[in-house]
Amino acid sequence: VSAAGAGFTEPTEAAIRQPATSTSTPTTTTTPPPTYSAAVDLVSESDLPASWRTGCPVDPDELRRVELAHWGFSGAATSGVLIAHEEVADDLVRVFEVLFDLGFPIERMEPVDRYGGDDDASMAANNTSVFNCRNVTGGSAWSQHSYGWAIDINPVQNPYVRDVVLPPAGERYLDRQELAPGMVTPQVVAAFEAIGWSWGGVWSSPDYQHFSKTGR
Repeated sequence: VSAAGAGFTEPTEAAIRQPATSTSTPTTTTTPPPTYSAAVDLVSESDLPASWRTGCPVDPDELRRVELAHWGFSGAATSGVLIAHEEVADDLVRVFEVLFDLGFPIERMEPVDRYGGDDDASMAANNTSVFNCRNVTGGSAWSQHSYGWAIDINPVQNPYVRDVVLPPAGERYLDRQELAPGMVTPQVVAAFEAIGWSWGGVWSSPDYQHFSKTGR
C-alpha cells in the first residue's frame, strides 16, 4: 500500500524546518557576587614622577604597587591602586579584604602622582592614598607617608583637625556620632588594629583619615 493510499500527508517545507518545541524548564543564570582580589607589583622611578625625588627616605625599589578591590560610593565593586612600602604591602592586602567583606566604601584610590604630589589636591578629591614624599602637616620632619607606612582613607569624610580642618569639605563630618558612608567606624579601626596599625582619630588633634604602622 502506498503512503498516499494509507492517508499519509506529505509535510510541507515550512513544517520540516520548524524547530521542535522544548518541554524542559528554562535554565536561570545568576551573576556571582563580586569577590575580593589583590595584586602586588614592583615600582620604578618613572611610576612616581611627582611623589618621589632624590633625597626621600626610601627609594622606588623599596615601594610596591598594590592594586586592591574595594566598594565604591556607588555601591559597585571596583579596584584602586596604592603605592606603599614593601614591608606593609601584605598588611594592606589583608586589611582591605576585611574592609571589602564589611562593605566599607572608598570613593577614590589612586597614587598622589595623579594630583602632582599635592596632598591638598588629593584630599580635596577624597582620594585614599599611602606614599607621598612630603613633610608632616605644618612641620619639617618627614611624614610617615614619605616611608609608605601610613594611609589616609576618605579624607573628606575623615578630616584632619587642628587649627584648621583639612580638607575644608570635611568640616561637615566633624560630628563623629552621625555616621555617613565612608566615615571610619569602630569596625574599620579594629581591622587595622588586627594588623598592628594605629588610628590618628584618637590623637589630641585628631587625624580621622590616618592609619599608620608606626603609630605616628
